[in-house]
Amino acid sequence: DKASNREKVCVLCAHSLHLSIISCGYLDFFINCKKRKVRIESYNINSTPKFVARISEYSKILEMDLKDRKDTSSLPRPSGSFSKSPPPPPEMDVVDLHNRKSSPDSILDAEKVKKKHGGWKAISFILANETLERLGTIGLLSNFMVYLTRVFHLQQVDASNVINIWSGFTNLTPLVGAFISDAYIGRFKTIAFASFATLFGLITLTLTASLPQLHPASCSNNNNPINCAGPNKLQIGILLLGLGFLSIGSGGIRPCSIPFGVDQFDQRTEEGIKGVASFFNWYYMTFTVVLLITQTVVVYIQDQVSWIIGFGVPTGLMACAVVMFFAGMKLYVCVKPEGSIFSGIAQVVVAARKKRKLKVPAEDDGSVTYYDPPVKASVLSKLHHCNQFRFLDKAAVIIEGDLTSDGVPANKWRLCSIQEVEEVKCLIRVVPVWSAGIIALTAMSQQGTFTVSQALKMDRHMGPKFEIPAGSLVVISLLTIGVFLPLYDRVLVPFFSRITGHKSGITLLQRIGTGIVFAILSMIVAGLVERVRRKRSIASGDPTGITPMSVFWLSPQLILMGLCEAFNIIGQIEFFNSQFPEHMRSIANALFSLSFAGSSYLSSLIVTVVHKFSGGRNRPDWLNKDLNAGKLDYFYYLIAVLGVFNLVYFWYCAQGYRYKSGSLMGGFEEDNKSFSDVEMSSKKQLK
Repeated sequence: DKASNREKVCVLCAHSLHLSIISCGYLDFFINCKKRKVRIESYNINSTPKFVARISEYSKILEMDLKDRKDTSSLPRPSGSFSKSPPPPPEMDVVDLHNRKSSPDSILDAEKVKKKHGGWKAISFILANETLERLGTIGLLSNFMVYLTRVFHLQQVDASNVINIWSGFTNLTPLVGAFISDAYIGRFKTIAFASFATLFGLITLTLTASLPQLHPASCSNNNNPINCAGPNKLQIGILLLGLGFLSIGSGGIRPCSIPFGVDQFDQRTEEGIKGVASFFNWYYMTFTVVLLITQTVVVYIQDQVSWIIGFGVPTGLMACAVVMFFAGMKLYVCVKPEGSIFSGIAQVVVAARKKRKLKVPAEDDGSVTYYDPPVKASVLSKLHHCNQFRFLDKAAVIIEGDLTSDGVPANKWRLCSIQEVEEVKCLIRVVPVWSAGIIALTAMSQQGTFTVSQALKMDRHMGPKFEIPAGSLVVISLLTIGVFLPLYDRVLVPFFSRITGHKSGITLLQRIGTGIVFAILSMIVAGLVERVRRKRSIASGDPTGITPMSVFWLSPQLILMGLCEAFNIIGQIEFFNSQFPEHMRSIANALFSLSFAGSSYLSSLIVTVVHKFSGGRNRPDWLNKDLNAGKLDYFYYLIAVLGVFNLVYFWYCAQGYRYKSGSLMGGFEEDNKSFSDVEMSSKKQLK
């Protein structure tokens, strides 16, 4: 029949593509089948053998798809096989190199795509908004410990808790912002609302610095404000209101700025694909520039010139950012919200609970039938069904009444696909590893609190006149990262690759674990340096004054913390993004934000407990308001001990972890070796 002939023509065309490989720099072919155009995505040809493998995989996929359309029915196959939903009519079925299905009408020739908006003109407004938002919030956090102790006259414990709680809340709000954006109002409206919230927050904090009624009266001994009058309830309330607005603003801008930027490019074209890659480069470059500016210029203005100007400059820049963002309204590509990934996770949990009385065999013996339709067009990875967390498999078991006459779920809260179940399993698998990263980040959070307190008590002069702002010392960690990462990528990775046989030199879990070790070492060194500083301060005869000791004694602990970030933070980002399917990357970013939030709250809890219980009747607590009277070095040692226990816990979790396994574009398999598997293979090569 006509349909059968058309299918044969498609298969033959797919095989004939082998003949065109050598003469083309890239592939952008179209298969014409009976007035029907099927587009195969463009691919750069870097290696002919790899490219031939792609085409070969495509041919197999197309043949299998044609066979499935003939063999499958609208009802699921019995005897435990994975069911297929009824196939669409042949003339509406399109298969590309990524094994994704879509309507022919939605697949356009790259030469016919007319960009009416979006592109780099729109990106410039988005980058400006994101950059200036970070300039305000990060610039505030860098030197906020000094502001709270010297302007608001808070004790260092109270100031540390304010910063930790605010930082934790700021890292939680992006989860809410991402959910609202994906499920309800879209990215443009979310960023617009959040930009106003950030602006209001900066205005409020600028007012606390400029209006005498909104901060405590100045103190004669501002360098050592132990006995100065603290803030009243109104002043604290206005301060927290401003911080709350900043957290809301960060919750809307940070999770949406990158996806909104990607939306501005048409990824069906070669130009769009290159534009997305370039956008990521510009995004992270601007982020690095923001860090350097906030840690140096903004902190210097706040510390040496004026807090009013130091807060006023970011506020003015944020006002310009809001104007620029709305000035680009006509250029933006706005994608409608399609629902949040969190809803799919909830559906799997609810469906599994509703079917909790069902018995699922340990192995697929054919006694149950699972719902396993073709993946959606937005899904790039088909996850394999695994035997872990079998209780969740109940959500995909088909029972009477679960399917309609069309073969689709009658109620998504009672029946989910195998793909959806495996996605939830991916989340459960990474939770133990995620939890182990919190304590390492807790050590990092001390850079912005007690390290600044140490710096305020040390000689910060560089030359006869210039004095380094205490909040700018974090630049040492940034410089360490900037110097070490190229060395790691160009020297250490090739060296370890020859030893371990792993393409990245070491596994992601080994990289995270190495970062935890550096965090422990950083806390030990910080304790030793603080012990020396306190002894010298007391021996100088002026225990309340500046210690005759250079602030650069803090460099070793900051360098070690920079190495911790280079291994642990970047390792976590790569780990979370690699262990989820592409459309679940928002979950990966959410987990990373949750790690920072958890570390901030844990740090606040530890500080509160130590402050309350470490002191005695005749001795001050470790975190006394007088740094020389306390035992800050003991606090650092406590964090280090917790880090050792955390390292053991992480090692235990990593031993049993198995990396995500699934079919990628063209049917290629992902690595599913465990931490111990890679470790054993490394030992064999060493022998």
